[in-house]
Amino acid sequence: MSDDQAGDQAFRNDNPHNRWSEMTYGGALSFLRRRYSRDLTGVDVAVTGVPYDCAVTYRPGARLGPRAIRAASVQLAELKAFPFGFDPFKTLNVVDYGDCFLNPHDPLSIIEAITAHISEILAQGAFPLTFGGDHFITYPVLRAIARAHGPVALVHFDAHCDTWPDDGQEINHGTMFLRAKNEGLLDVEGSVQVGLRTYNDDSHGFEILSAPWVHREGSAATIEAIRERVGARKAYLTFDIDCLDPAFAPGTGTPVSGGLTPAQALEILRSLGNIDFVGMDVVEVAPAYDLSEVTAINAATLAHDFLCLLAEKKGAKRLPIGRL
Repeated sequence: MSDDQAGDQAFRNDNPHNRWSEMTYGGALSFLRRRYSRDLTGVDVAVTGVPYDCAVTYRPGARLGPRAIRAASVQLAELKAFPFGFDPFKTLNVVDYGDCFLNPHDPLSIIEAITAHISEILAQGAFPLTFGGDHFITYPVLRAIARAHGPVALVHFDAHCDTWPDDGQEINHGTMFLRAKNEGLLDVEGSVQVGLRTYNDDSHGFEILSAPWVHREGSAATIEAIRERVGARKAYLTFDIDCLDPAFAPGTGTPVSGGLTPAQALEILRSLGNIDFVGMDVVEVAPAYDLSEVTAINAATLAHDFLCLLAEKKGAKRLPIGRL
């Protein structure tokens, strides 16, 4: 290995299917050490951050989530992906698109700024993989997604339904999916919510697989229910990290006891590769409340494994070792 093929891949590596040795504790940070670029020519996936958390109802801090998830991804960039057994970047061209630039002092500009940012990615033909930020950011992302693809099924992992009463105006991370439904952004008949453990008087037509149900029925039944609900529809996956129990994701704004384990969440996600996803996000990582980066590590792993699903769709083959 020559000195010109070691370190700082985020701005030095011009080969999208190559990766170099890095000091895990040093070097320029990007998600999975991918190259930073706003040129999406030939790019399959654009990873981007939306550092916004002014819609929270309890603890702030998720604006620092994108930075934390990038930092937590360093070890995932070292080896072939587990349990897939391949390097996803041999198949996928992935870049780190950087963060959406926002003016937090002009709240009325936030929705359109995020929608325009994601629309730029979609217009260049890339798949948007987005890091929040609080969960409200998914609403303007869905506006861009629906403009490009029409209404989509929502595969929603969360402790909360996020469909409480909405007036169509508030910037609130607990009401935006009712707004998205009311605005025709979602195909609710194909939408499913997984891991819920807070109450709402109305399901608003979403299929709900509560956390107790997932614990009782198991991952296999959950996978089957999600696949059956979504069917052949185009879908968007949104993962609020508080879907995980606070034991595994303390670094979040509205933790709720009784959630999924990382093992459950990863097993479910790794089995959804046959769904026609057109976008994905991981939100609500608030590193100020995290312990030993455990929340950010779980978020980075979920995003990494989702990339592996996209790599499989493009032809990567699993090469399992041992009993899986």
